[in-house]
Amino acid sequence: MGRAYQNRKLSMAKTAGQKTKVYSKYGKEIYVIAKNGGVDPDSNLALRRTIEKAKKDQVPSHVIEKAIDKAKGTGGEDYVEARYEGFGPGNCMVIIDCLTDNGNRTIKDVRQCFTKTHSKIGSSGTVSHMFDHQAVFAFKGDDDESVLENLMMADIDVTDVELEDGIVTVYAPHTEFFKIKTEFANSMPEYELEVEEITWVPQTYTEITAEEDLANFEKFITMLEDCDDVQNIYHNADLAQ
Repeated sequence: MGRAYQNRKLSMAKTAGQKTKVYSKYGKEIYVIAKNGGVDPDSNLALRRTIEKAKKDQVPSHVIEKAIDKAKGTGGEDYVEARYEGFGPGNCMVIIDCLTDNGNRTIKDVRQCFTKTHSKIGSSGTVSHMFDHQAVFAFKGDDDESVLENLMMADIDVTDVELEDGIVTVYAPHTEFFKIKTEFANSMPEYELEVEEITWVPQTYTEITAEEDLANFEKFITMLEDCDDVQNIYHNADLAQ
C-alpha cells in the first residue's frame, strides 16, 4: 500500500492547481470549520489540523486569519458539504468532497469532469465502502518496528506500519490522529513528517497503464481541481511510472 499511496499523493501534487485556487479552497474550508465548531484551534481540533495543513502547504497567514475573522461575524456564506463518487479513467474508484453554496452548479461541474473523460459518476455509496477513513503519517526512515512499538506503548490503535523504499507509512483510525502526532513530537522527534493527514485510503488499487487512460486521468484530476467547489479528491489509481 505504501508505494501506491505515495504515487497517489504524487499524482495529486502534480495537478494541485494555481496557488490562488489552493488559498481559496483552504480559506473556504477554514471558514466553514470555524463557523461550525468555533474559532479557537485549541478547542476545535479540526480547525487546528486544517490550519497546520494549510501552513505546511505555504498558505499565507493573512489568508488563514481572514477566514477565521470572517467566521466570527454573523451571516456570511452558507456552505454545505457534498460528496460525489464514481469510476474514473481506467475504472479507478474516485471520491470527491465539495463545499458548495449552490448544489446544482456543483453537480453540473463535477458531472462534466466525468463525462468529458469517459468516466461514470455514481450514487452515494458507490465506491466509498471500498475506502477506509484513516490517519496517515509518512516519513523517511528504516525502522518501522520501533515506530510501531513506540505507538503501541503509548496505547495508540494502529492499523498498519509499512516500510517501503526508505519511507515509513503509519495507518491508524482517523480518531487517533492527534495522539499519534503528539507521540511523534514527544518520543520520535527525529522523524520529519512529510505526510500527516486524515484521508480516505483505498482498500485495493487499480493499476492504470494504457496511454489513453493515463491522459484522461490527468485531464480528469485537472478538471476537478479547477472546480471552485471541489475541496478534496481521493482515488485508488496506481499510475504506471
